[in-house]
Amino acid sequence: MDTLLTADVAANAPRFRRKSSTYVDAIHDLPAREELAPAQLYSTESGRLFHSGRIAIATVGLPARGKTHISVALARYLRWLGVKTRVFHLGDYRRENVGPGQSIPEDYFFVNASASSVLLRQKILKKCRDDIYHFLNHENGQIAIYDAVNPLAAGRRSLAKEFAKHDVETLFIESACTDERIIEENVRSVKISSPDYVGWSSEDAVKHYLSRISAKIPHFETMEEPELNYIKAGTTSDQDSYKTDAGLSSQGRLYAEKMGQALLQHRDRERLALVDRGGPDIPLKRLRVWTSTRRRTVETAEWLYEQGYSVRQRTQLSQLNPGVCEKMSERRIRAEMPDEVAKHEADPYHHRYPRAESYHDLAVRLEPIILELERQQDDLLIIAHESVLRVLYGYLMACNATDIPSLSFPRNEIIEIIPASYNNESSSIPIPDLPPEIVPPSPEDLKIPVPPSEAPSGTATPMILGSPRIAPRSPKSSTPRKTGSSPVNGGSTPQEPGEGSLLLVERALRD
Repeated sequence: MDTLLTADVAANAPRFRRKSSTYVDAIHDLPAREELAPAQLYSTESGRLFHSGRIAIATVGLPARGKTHISVALARYLRWLGVKTRVFHLGDYRRENVGPGQSIPEDYFFVNASASSVLLRQKILKKCRDDIYHFLNHENGQIAIYDAVNPLAAGRRSLAKEFAKHDVETLFIESACTDERIIEENVRSVKISSPDYVGWSSEDAVKHYLSRISAKIPHFETMEEPELNYIKAGTTSDQDSYKTDAGLSSQGRLYAEKMGQALLQHRDRERLALVDRGGPDIPLKRLRVWTSTRRRTVETAEWLYEQGYSVRQRTQLSQLNPGVCEKMSERRIRAEMPDEVAKHEADPYHHRYPRAESYHDLAVRLEPIILELERQQDDLLIIAHESVLRVLYGYLMACNATDIPSLSFPRNEIIEIIPASYNNESSSIPIPDLPPEIVPPSPEDLKIPVPPSEAPSGTATPMILGSPRIAPRSPKSSTPRKTGSSPVNGGSTPQEPGEGSLLLVERALRD
């Protein structure tokens, strides 16, 4: 007997009571009887799993920016955890209202639409929102995801006020994309296969959908409303953006190779020095490499990977999130956010700028990495952003929290941290023959949330492990380095049995 649950079987099964015009699955079609979700830890009489009340999540963004993908992925995760969630796709309501095979008015998607098109839109919106209220008020629903464009700030404020009248909290998620290649790929692979374009040729469907996007672009307003709760996500073509996952430049690839060569030569010298001191002529401990998941760090490790070394990507090693201060100069930050700057200067470790991470947040995020470091028996090279290396170095060298944001590193060295009986010791491994333009000094003024790891040319400079120092402070706030964290020059210190040395290096240059 064939037990495969096909779409037709699911659509007609009695355990489902609602069917989306776009999808038929366990995200869009709720079971008629309550069931424990696969990852649900507990249940309650009301069916709601926490005490934050009812929440409406509204998407924001131009067409073909991934709003529906985010909505479905979020609903899938929440439903998996047992949170009663439903997605309300506004496009489904439009297709249901117009009927199969019927066309909508030509100006329906335009901001300056005719009166009849505006009335039709309002009718569709009312039906969708009535279903949202029914789900939240009468079906014990906890999270309703409203999948629509929501392009105007005034409309979003009005929507939040309307939900608030029903005691529903609102969270907006804006999905943005400025990469035209990705947008057209989305249109071709997803949008033209929707029910809107049944019977259309591929080229005509793409042309029509792109015209719908163009009609909305001049009127779209990105999320900036300070009184609303919102999250921004997406992809940008800006190569200097924190959100952009750009690859290495030619200088970056050169640096990655020279860094790898310097490290391997250092390991060979260590082995020969051990033999000269009368030790056994045996291979050194295995070298393992950890990087973040960003392309620059992964590509910085490629040369070592090609030499046969193990490389592992760790999501926790991503750099500190700068929030709204991304790409803002320090002068602009001081001018526009003097209160935040004052808080940051008073406590640079715990303070976070709007929508940013603090160094304390980063330290909490790195806890699994730190626990695994303590279990590591092989030599380990970590390639990451300078903000991450500050926290890891601060932990390993027992620095004060107030000192961690001010740690700076030579750009043409690798930091080697060696476990010892009473305290870990650090030394530096020089990287020779680097072009002078990619070895600028480490930034001294570290008041902004993420100190720039940038060369004057705008490319990211190699921040490499050397012996960190505390950047100069005013005499009143000068803090000496913590005892035991000073660099040890010269040869390596003997390692404790079973413990490997740790090497830290920043990712190389980006395109």
